[in-house]
Amino acid sequence: MTHGHEVLHMMEGNSYANKQALIDAIIERFGAEERFYTCSEEGLDARQLVNFLDDRGKFMDTDDGGFTVNLGMMCQH
Repeated sequence: MTHGHEVLHMMEGNSYANKQALIDAIIERFGAEERFYTCSEEGLDARQLVNFLDDRGKFMDTDDGGFTVNLGMMCQH
């Protein structure tokens, strides 16, 4: 299982057109069967993780119309 912070770090310096593009990038990097955990959840697949992170304000819009990680909303542990 991989911590959600790994996905947030993967996003640094990158922009994604939409949630599906991010999900695809996560699957490409970590594999379709990988499960993720966070400070409060575990066993999430890529789609569930993206929705979880979005619901918690971990993303911000970019000038190109996409989105990236909001570093100010990333917990520091």
